[in-house]
Amino acid sequence: MIDRIQRLTLDELPDCLALAQDREWLPEEHKWRLLFDVGAVYGLRNDAGDLVGTAILTRYGAQLAAISMVLVAARYGGRGLGRQLMQHALAEAGDATVFLNATEHGRPLYEKLGFISVGTTYTHVGRFEPSADPAGSRPAVPGDLPAILKLDAEVNGADRSHLVERLPSFAEQLRVVERGEVVSGYAGAWRNIDNVLIGPVLAETVNDAKTLIADLAATISGQVRLDLDDRHPQLREWATQHAVPVRNSTTVMVHGARPLPGDRGRWFIPVMQALG
Repeated sequence: MIDRIQRLTLDELPDCLALAQDREWLPEEHKWRLLFDVGAVYGLRNDAGDLVGTAILTRYGAQLAAISMVLVAARYGGRGLGRQLMQHALAEAGDATVFLNATEHGRPLYEKLGFISVGTTYTHVGRFEPSADPAGSRPAVPGDLPAILKLDAEVNGADRSHLVERLPSFAEQLRVVERGEVVSGYAGAWRNIDNVLIGPVLAETVNDAKTLIADLAATISGQVRLDLDDRHPQLREWATQHAVPVRNSTTVMVHGARPLPGDRGRWFIPVMQALG
């Protein structure tokens, strides 16, 4: 017997990590802690008290929301728990535009629930080989935060301040580029278990995005991961030329026939696929 869906607390993080490992996902504690901090983590338990399913809803004001970490224990596959969790998250999202990144395994369920494909995220992984070009960005300072918040809201079409304000403590580093002494782009890098993810990357131009990525990657000795949006093939080609080739891809999906808000031409890499 499966209990009703409940909102989980950070105390239940070990159960979430165990469930992730059950599905052969990495136990990404640093990532999960941020998701607990900025989103609502929902779970299902069996009658023995074992966590057998999760889904996370992260709201950005009333306009936009992300669903992520939809996991069902392998031994409970095919029982409709994923659908139950998704329907709960959608109900909690209300009238917001809801998006997610889908694997091939999850895509059929999301299509049945009314999600449509709007793009592709290509995950590139490798040891970035820097060029000899001088740095064109600078480290972000606390005084940059208002400009970063304004830029992020414009590009994403929603207030994500509760997420962006946590990036200085979550990420290993943040950098900005300026045009006319105004912050026109920003990017971060944060360490996961097996690599360093560069993200988010928001910028005025592809060249500014390259600058931010290169300046961040130049300080990283191991592998970097870039979740690159398919709207910028030039950036994907550039990443491959710098020894960061594509490894896999996921499908960006939106619930209903609703476009993603904001100025997506300036949107290059998400904080992580779970958050956009």
